[in-house]
Amino acid sequence: MKKYLLLLLTGISFNSAWAQETTAEDVIRLAVDNLTGTARFRAMGGAFGAVGGDMSAINVNPAGSIFFNNNFATVTGSLYNAKNKSLYYGTATHETDSTLDLNQIGAVFVFKDTNSKWNKIAFALNYDNVNNLNNATFSAGTNPYNSIGNYFVNIAQGIPTNTLSNYSFYDLNFYEQQAYLGYDTYIFDPAVDTPGNTSYISNIPAGGNYYQENQVLSTGYNGKLSGNFSAAYKDILFLGGNLNFHFVNIEKLFSVYESNENALNPGRSTITEVLFDNRLWTTGSGFSFNLGAIVKPIESLRVGLAYESPTWLRLTDELQQGVGTNRIESNGSNFDSYSYHDPITYLPYTVQTPGKWTGSLAYIYKKRGLISVDVSTKDYSNTRIKPKRDYNDINRFMSNALDNAIEVRVGAEYKIKQISLRAGYRFDESPYKVDQNFGDLTGYSGGIGYTFGENRIDLAYSYDHRKMNQAFLSSGMTDPARISRYNNNITISYSINF
Repeated sequence: MKKYLLLLLTGISFNSAWAQETTAEDVIRLAVDNLTGTARFRAMGGAFGAVGGDMSAINVNPAGSIFFNNNFATVTGSLYNAKNKSLYYGTATHETDSTLDLNQIGAVFVFKDTNSKWNKIAFALNYDNVNNLNNATFSAGTNPYNSIGNYFVNIAQGIPTNTLSNYSFYDLNFYEQQAYLGYDTYIFDPAVDTPGNTSYISNIPAGGNYYQENQVLSTGYNGKLSGNFSAAYKDILFLGGNLNFHFVNIEKLFSVYESNENALNPGRSTITEVLFDNRLWTTGSGFSFNLGAIVKPIESLRVGLAYESPTWLRLTDELQQGVGTNRIESNGSNFDSYSYHDPITYLPYTVQTPGKWTGSLAYIYKKRGLISVDVSTKDYSNTRIKPKRDYNDINRFMSNALDNAIEVRVGAEYKIKQISLRAGYRFDESPYKVDQNFGDLTGYSGGIGYTFGENRIDLAYSYDHRKMNQAFLSSGMTDPARISRYNNNITISYSINF
């Protein structure tokens, strides 16, 4: 049954439909920052708010582009490796995913005028894959309490039976569509056999154990193209700004499977297996801006302050679903049932991620080394989805459940002739008030750089770890698996002065 249903999820037709149910998890993954960029930036934990002089530093403080001495360009590639360990009702599983990506490319152009108090300006154009969304998780275990069928039964309550049996699938709203998939595969029956019935009972037997699996595979990216301008006043005050264009392309396949060997339902159908497959495509674009300032009170000290605006994204979802069941009728006959639909294009919606403030301090020791600290604050409770009338519940949830989060980045660099040694530390607080859903992140990094002539090559290794809960379904059966995610990334950059 599992292989057959997956083959059905290959349709290419598209239809317009009602707004789709979007979860807080979908929004938060676009709002949470990740450590990406050049190898030098990653090796120092991204602590570049007052340092500048790196193509990825302009994402933290746009005034940082002024610290390039000459025209400069960098291209970066990364090997991403994510390992996810899952614990679900005492059963441990794990899954890994590796991706090779060209994640950064950019250039800066520097102009000097020694006869003016504004003695230097810089223009930069940089692309960063700010979030590589490739990931894979697998959870499995025996749930002694809740069945997957509760998702369909709970959603169906209050929907007339004649709505599920007499209307075209594409005329239904999202919740009615979910109920239809369960109704069409005999997961539940009407409590009363009348067209106006609005109450339903599950055909999955209660009072026993349910073996369940959940596999989530995602691919895609959240990319950002930044146009940057910066200027220096008397080599003391440095100002900058970015206009950013964002691009989102995500494909996510999540599959939930359940089997049981519980006692048969007397006098009616009994469901023994359920497979629920979802394939979701999310695409869109948006914009944001950055403003930043750096002050150099003395030659060895720099102090920075930067503001990153909310990101306004306009997104569209395409969703394809299928349900397969195995059932035993009251006469002992055994049947497989399948219900699926072609991809549906839902109405566009807008996501507004929270803004961010970053304060920075850097100590520069001659031309031998530096130590830098960035502290950022971001209030995730300001995250919103629009139109508000369609997302009141999730907006209310995010206002109440999410919180202001602090991020700390520390980086150091020491030069020995042509060689640069680097290290970094990163702590990113959970966006939730109760961090069980999405825990704090701790990361470490290190790297080395070598300068030859007008060129430089940099290598970095970064590691981070975060724990989170992952529910199999959004309602009815929300027993979560506990996921521990470990990222091990290798990044290499090539830079040239020109």
